[in-house]
Amino acid sequence: MPLRSLTPREVVELQSASGTALTLLDVREAWEYERVHLPDCLHIPMDELRARLGELRSEHTYVVVCHHGNRSQQVAAFLQARGFEKVINLIGGIDAWATDCEPSLPRY
Repeated sequence: MPLRSLTPREVVELQSASGTALTLLDVREAWEYERVHLPDCLHIPMDELRARLGELRSEHTYVVVCHHGNRSQQVAAFLQARGFEKVINLIGGIDAWATDCEPSLPRY
């Protein structure tokens, strides 16, 4: 199955239009997360994911977030390979979210 990727605006539209419960999974390092993060997201740094995989539920829909979308794409593919079918990569990461959806968010 091809990996699903959406822009920040498409994620917001998906949440609004369908009422789909999405869990934002932030895979950035702790210092990045402390600098800026989206509300109500689950923070599991990429290098901790394998050890913390049991915290995730395969029936949930996860939108994987990083800084620019590269790490999140790798994590989304990793999850998909382990049976998570509802995984979405956030194109452009939190940087694109700040640019396209919430200009008040700090950028780095």
